[in-house]
Amino acid sequence: MTIHLNSAIPANRATAVGNAAPHLDRERWDRANRHVLRKALAEFSHERILAPEPVGNESGSYRVRSDDGTHEYRFSARVLELDHWSINADSIRCFQDGTEAPLDVLEFITAFSGTLGINLQMLPVYLEEISSTLASHAYKQWAGQSSAAELAAGVTGGLDRAADFQAIERSMTEGHPCFVANNGRLGFGLNDYRAFAPETGAPVQLEWIAVHRSHAVFTSTAGLDYRAHLEAELGPLLGDFDDELRLQGLDPDQYFLVPVHPWQWENKLTVTFAAEIARQRIVHLGTGRDTYQAQQSIRTFFNTSAPDRHYIKTAMSVLNMGFMRGLSPQYMKATPAINDWLRNLIESDAALRRRGFTMIAELAAIGYHNLYYEAGSAKGSPYRKMLSALWRESPLPLLRDGQQLATMASLLHVDSEGKPMVSAFMERSGLAPEDWLRRYFEAYLVPLVHCLYQYELAFMPHGENVILVLEDGVPVRAIMKDIAEEIVVMGDKLDLPEEVLRIKADIPDGEKVLAIFTDIFDCIFRFLAALLEEDGKLCQEEFWRTAAAAIKEYQAQHPELAAQFSRYDLFAADFELSCLNRLQLRNNQHMLDLADPSGGLQMAGRLANPLARSAGK
Repeated sequence: MTIHLNSAIPANRATAVGNAAPHLDRERWDRANRHVLRKALAEFSHERILAPEPVGNESGSYRVRSDDGTHEYRFSARVLELDHWSINADSIRCFQDGTEAPLDVLEFITAFSGTLGINLQMLPVYLEEISSTLASHAYKQWAGQSSAAELAAGVTGGLDRAADFQAIERSMTEGHPCFVANNGRLGFGLNDYRAFAPETGAPVQLEWIAVHRSHAVFTSTAGLDYRAHLEAELGPLLGDFDDELRLQGLDPDQYFLVPVHPWQWENKLTVTFAAEIARQRIVHLGTGRDTYQAQQSIRTFFNTSAPDRHYIKTAMSVLNMGFMRGLSPQYMKATPAINDWLRNLIESDAALRRRGFTMIAELAAIGYHNLYYEAGSAKGSPYRKMLSALWRESPLPLLRDGQQLATMASLLHVDSEGKPMVSAFMERSGLAPEDWLRRYFEAYLVPLVHCLYQYELAFMPHGENVILVLEDGVPVRAIMKDIAEEIVVMGDKLDLPEEVLRIKADIPDGEKVLAIFTDIFDCIFRFLAALLEEDGKLCQEEFWRTAAAAIKEYQAQHPELAAQFSRYDLFAADFELSCLNRLQLRNNQHMLDLADPSGGLQMAGRLANPLARSAGK
């Protein structure tokens, strides 16, 4: 089945070619600046980088001033649970030396750079990421998107579930809810953006190369053969690629075939890996036949020609949100084994099975070792991560009749008319908001709480890493993805096989519970609760009471884990505030060592826990 995707770009606007940038006009730029400035004020205040002070006697009026006193920003806001600053975007005003001035985020970042703690070496890079984020927001305004109600119902009315799923993927307008500079993508030009940015929904055909086996490692899930895997992915094209190698006097059995991002081939491999190509350790074979759509993670692709086939994740030397988006060949080697181990754990756990909690596995991976750069660079260098790929299962085969897929990021999406998509799902379901939430918590929150208590296992469960399965708008199960790079075993409750020891990390007890407090409460539920309150669906107190009830019911079902409940108390009075923007502002090119996820955290005091009022009830 081929998905017939309508581009996010209206037909009458698809004629923009060359270097023209019609989305960059004054009106859209002004709206983008107001949007991003609202987020900057809110998140920097949440992380206690900024300290807004009340203005006059009017409740809810605040201001922040630059260190030198030349810039002042005034706005109205409510401070909700978890120190969430719900700022009225229309209320924001800028004053320079006492005179009102237009809103300009780049000027704001520069004026407050001392307060933000950005050094001069990092500042221009961060400004470029902010500029790219603004330009992306302007583009999304220009292109237009389906309404929240249309996306929640399915743009095809449920007739093509893959197309409905991909329409949601390309319609997300915000990016990561916490990061201010969340659409950096440094390295992309305008035509690259049009061709490869997730929000354009443009069809992509991947390039295929052959890499010599003396420099590459292929690994796969138990029982999956390399040849069988490539035949399933490429069909007759596999034979054509073998013939191309023979025409060049090369033995196909001495090579592995690897899909690469067209941008990576054009901008990096043909230059940085020129020696490998000249020596025929890398051989370009041609363009694949299947079309793909870039997902929100930008380097992962969904097969729109054959939706039941695998996702492909590729290495990209593009700087985005604190990391160069490469893929480590060392990590690729263990990827299938880690996925096999986790799948066995999930499938053997009755509490997870009962809630439908599952994963889409990374079944095969390949990594290329460029010995020049491995000898001439530090461990973890982006130069060591330029050529790898993995194949991940499609979620389509997991669906039953009447079910649909949606990235969990969609729950925080707000359409151009100000309608939250979570509200659209609730309205479609016909359930009371608290009943809908309880179903969502049972599908998503409770399994992750169980993994912490039972195994001291944590995922990176942000919106882009979770796919929800819904029936009539109601979440019925959660599907985890991006497994091998982003799960961590934090204690000694599990005996890990040698081949998956990489996922074990020594993390203090006090930080283990942040897998729920930070990654879920602060980075997802803080925003979700605010959206529902602002949209009049239910108050934040009811939101957190519903979350508390779901956790308490789970705990009542598992008295054998009582010691763990006390050790990792989700009803504690408060918890440490772990700050993501502080990480990016400190080093926006390598904000955290993934091999030591605890060591580089930036803390800023403590947050009152909204579950604490339910303790003992």
